[in-house]
Amino acid sequence: MVRVRIKNRKPINHKERLKGRKAILKVLARVAGDSQFLARLADNPSEALPEYYALTHEETAALVSGDTKKIESWLSKLDQRHATWLCCQLSQEKG
Repeated sequence: MVRVRIKNRKPINHKERLKGRKAILKVLARVAGDSQFLARLADNPSEALPEYYALTHEETAALVSGDTKKIESWLSKLDQRHATWLCCQLSQEKG
């Protein structure tokens, strides 16, 4: 299980939340077309995601753990490529 430490949690305003959601979409798009990025993300998420600074700890944790339900609650139904990758992440965590 991936654990993300959340320190000094402060409320997130609407503009920051939108930035985070856009960052999630960018990560998912990159995952779908960049197998090297996918490998880095699976091996070391903190090393793979620094350019996506708009991601909150919760968003990062959802991406890394493959929490499709949470991500879909923020965005909408994921397409097959993204859902497959996230399901693979979940199966790795359980294995």
